[in-house]
Amino acid sequence: MARRTTARGTASRRSSIPKRTARVTGKPGPVPSWSSLLLMLSDPVRIRVMRALESNEVAVGELARALQVPQSTASRLIKPLYEAGFVARRVEGTTSLYRADPHAMGDAAQALWELSRASVHGTPEAREDDARLAAVIASRPTDSVGFFGRVGGEWDSIRRDLFGEAGGVEALLSIMDPDSTVADVGCGTGEVSQWLAASAGRVVAIDREASMLEAARRRVAGLGNIEFRRGDVDSLPARDGEFDAVVAMLLFHHLDDPGRALRELARCTRKGGCILVVDMVEHTRASYRTAMGHRHLGFSEATAKEWAKGASVHLGRWRRLPPSVNGCGPGLFSARFAKR
Repeated sequence: MARRTTARGTASRRSSIPKRTARVTGKPGPVPSWSSLLLMLSDPVRIRVMRALESNEVAVGELARALQVPQSTASRLIKPLYEAGFVARRVEGTTSLYRADPHAMGDAAQALWELSRASVHGTPEAREDDARLAAVIASRPTDSVGFFGRVGGEWDSIRRDLFGEAGGVEALLSIMDPDSTVADVGCGTGEVSQWLAASAGRVVAIDREASMLEAARRRVAGLGNIEFRRGDVDSLPARDGEFDAVVAMLLFHHLDDPGRALRELARCTRKGGCILVVDMVEHTRASYRTAMGHRHLGFSEATAKEWAKGASVHLGRWRRLPPSVNGCGPGLFSARFAKR
């Protein structure tokens, strides 16, 4: 139930996962001669490879399935493109992912590539390649559990890469009461719980991931007003009306049904209490689905209102948070719900 996100040069950093989750390997070699370029792109299958890698970052096996070629053939076709610097490789765990970068080719090579790409544009084979590649990408598991199990205590750095230092802290200031009991649902490494503990009387930090809870315990060692519980947002380890306030920070985009989650948060909140949800506004960074297990690409105010209706709570305020100049992720919003 760990929340967060998802995100290297300024431009590429805005559309990729944070650099701590992967590494880029290999050093491009010199740009090949003109005759070598012509030879390289005279292979129609290699043109199909470049088209696929230009639109998506994929593993060799995925490319082989999309183009319906043996995996050894896909690997052989990628190799000279990678050695020439036209394709970058990023290592995610034990998997190598490849993506073409035509802008790294130089003017002459890029012009040749554009002619080669245009020669197959709109052909039945190109359309079939595109459809199969889309199906391969769609079949990837959306694995938020695996992502947070891998990053564990590194989440703080990833969150800062995406959202800067503040990360929605100011949204917490509106719910603090020195005598209150506050739940931090999807507590992750405990940073929000630590902030809450400075103002609230008691904090209950809840997460489904053991690695996150262990990191949180290390962070807040010595603080006596934080209790840790392991559980899932669909069935929280809490009594009805136990909390004066509940915080869900960068959690909802990982959930299959955020509306159901809000109903469960409302169950654990006393009458007159409040629920604070901080998450991403609507965005188009589809790579976050597979890279960091996002189920949703952000939310709108209208969506938050629909959640409120289903949970019998009142959406008192929804607003975009000021963007961080240091963050490379999507913008954030805060939504404050009141328990009727």
